[in-house]
Amino acid sequence: MRVPKQITILGSTGSIGRAALEVVAASPGAFEVVALSALSNSTLLAEQAARFGVQRVAIGDEARSADFPPGVVVLRGAGALDDLAGDPDLDLVLNALVGSSGLKPALAAVRTGNRVAVANKESLVMAGELLIPMASVTGSELIPVDSEHSAIFRCLKGTRRDEVDGVTLTASGGPLRGMSSEASATASLDDVLNHPTWNMGRKVTVDSASMFNKGLEVMEAHWLFDLPYDRIAVVVHPQSIVHSLVRLVDGSLLAHLGEPDMKVPIQYAMFYPDPPPVAFGRCDLGAIGGLSFEPLDEACYPCYGLIVEAGRIGGTAPAIAATADEVAVGAFTDERIRFGQIASVIEATLDGVRFAPADNMDHILAAEDEARVYALGVVAQLAD
Repeated sequence: MRVPKQITILGSTGSIGRAALEVVAASPGAFEVVALSALSNSTLLAEQAARFGVQRVAIGDEARSADFPPGVVVLRGAGALDDLAGDPDLDLVLNALVGSSGLKPALAAVRTGNRVAVANKESLVMAGELLIPMASVTGSELIPVDSEHSAIFRCLKGTRRDEVDGVTLTASGGPLRGMSSEASATASLDDVLNHPTWNMGRKVTVDSASMFNKGLEVMEAHWLFDLPYDRIAVVVHPQSIVHSLVRLVDGSLLAHLGEPDMKVPIQYAMFYPDPPPVAFGRCDLGAIGGLSFEPLDEACYPCYGLIVEAGRIGGTAPAIAATADEVAVGAFTDERIRFGQIASVIEATLDGVRFAPADNMDHILAAEDEARVYALGVVAQLAD
């Protein structure tokens, strides 16, 4: 009889975390959920803890108290997430935290040698220079959860490294696809949040509309698959059926196709290296009817170019860009700045904050703090 995998889900009340718990519910006996975390939704976290028999939870300092089941240990404070992620008895940590909050727990998990299902882009973007070498020492495995990177991960299985010319990430084009750069610059919050394919949180949906998210994914691919930036391409694919492709040296392509349901790559990461057992929708090409592709017009998506260039620069530049975007997206969703000004905040912050090596956590966190202050100042000027 198979022993259930011991798993911890960080960010369990977000869209990825909720989907992961759906995978757990659809696979009785496969997993034991040891710990969960949430920033503020303590009510849902308490419900999840009760349903899945969780031993420990971590909740944000500002979150309201909730009626947690008897015996559940409730952790708060800066080190709570690190404590959960660094538990040496775990089989898997699913890092579904949003933004830079996922950075330190990712390091804690990797330092312990835990296998990490990576749904938090910023951990690789901001600290790839720390995480990847550390994982090679501790034996920690980083399994991608993004549909694009999961697709590449699967296509590379059984493919010789010298066969691979590069990879191509697909992008839906987001809710503003087809708009001119002038029209998208003044797009409303409702228009930006109306994603045609994926159901995601507000931050990720805005980043999808600006293509900042796709730039982060280019950087993730660089670290996950040890590829230079000039071998990572992006193509717009509105149907979101082809999740990514591997380009081979003979000019042919390997592609992974599937319905646009995040439970598919989540399940793959959770069961890895075993095969995923549950079908969350079957890909029926006859019903789909047609697949289309078009080049990415970078002129319409300045945020994409800014974050990819930050990745090429390296050091703390990605952390500065990611933090500036986090500030700018928050200001946009609060309707303090226009959509087109998100790129202005990122560009100004990259110009105004000095880069440093990202060779330790102190440098990264100092860059994040400085970038946040600088970006808030830019937002204040734009909002006047």
